[in-house]
Amino acid sequence: MSTAFSLAPLFRHSVGFDRFNDLFESALRNEGGSSYPPYNVEKHGDDQYRIVVAAAGFQEEDLELQVERGVLTVAGGKREKSDEAVTYLHHGIAQRAFKLSFRLADHIEVKSAALQNGLLNIDLVRVVPEEAKAKRIPIGGQRAVLEN
Repeated sequence: MSTAFSLAPLFRHSVGFDRFNDLFESALRNEGGSSYPPYNVEKHGDDQYRIVVAAAGFQEEDLELQVERGVLTVAGGKREKSDEAVTYLHHGIAQRAFKLSFRLADHIEVKSAALQNGLLNIDLVRVVPEEAKAKRIPIGGQRAVLEN
């Protein structure tokens, strides 16, 4: 039994941003087959978005962000084992390596990234170039007359 459902009704009014909508759909489908680490995709305004990755136990030097050909990749690597001999009575905080990929829509750029309280916040912004922005077309009161 499939639990997949379509988000098409939610995106009826966003013509031309199908690739960005794929980011939300792939987040729900979880194409990688793994749910580690958990993450959120948030919209903070018309042109501002944030991806929040739960990176408990990771430090900044353990994480790597890369954008290539419109795909944002977030990777976390295992740290070297410390010299301390630690015996875990319960080991519930996973620190295994991971790799998440997000397909970004046209004109979406990574603005910043910060690790705070075990959460990796990646801020995205849509920067539309001037030639791609909507232009107002005046409606003239008179018809253009062709001269012979």
